[in-house]
Amino acid sequence: MDKVKKAKRYQRIITQLEELIQKTSDPLARMSTITAILHYKFDYYFWTGFYRLVGGELTVCCYQGSVACLVLEKHIGVCWAAIDNKKAQVIPDVKKFPSHIACDSRSASEIVIPIWRDNKIVAVVDVDSKELDSFDEIDAEYLEKIVKLVYK
Repeated sequence: MDKVKKAKRYQRIITQLEELIQKTSDPLARMSTITAILHYKFDYYFWTGFYRLVGGELTVCCYQGSVACLVLEKHIGVCWAAIDNKKAQVIPDVKKFPSHIACDSRSASEIVIPIWRDNKIVAVVDVDSKELDSFDEIDAEYLEKIVKLVYK
C-alpha cells in the first residue's frame, strides 16, 4: 500500500475510533475496539494486540490473531525493546532481531509502540505481519496517535 493511501486510511480509522471510544473510559474496552478495527482494516496485520505491564510482567491483553504468548520474558524481544528504549520499534525482519520471541513462527515483521500514562510506559501495542518489511514510519506515526486514545 502506498504511503498516501495508508495515511488516509489511518486518518479515517482515528476518526472512527474517536467516536467509538467516547462510549467508555475503560482502557481494556478501548484496547479491544482498537485491536479489532486495526486488525480488520489492514491486510498485512497478521497479529494485533496489546501487552500490559502488570506487576512488572508484560502480559497479553486484548488481541486478534493466533494464540499469543501470555507473558513475555523480561527484557527480551521487540515488545521489551520498545519499553527499554522508550520508543517505537519497527522491525523489517524479525528473524534478524537478536532476541525476537516467536509466539507464532509465521510472523516475519513487527511494529511495537509503547503506551504512556502519567509519564511512564504502562503497555504496548504489538502488530505482526506474515510479510517482510510491512511497517514503516507511517504506521509508527499513526499508531502512536492511536495508542494515545486508550487513556484519553
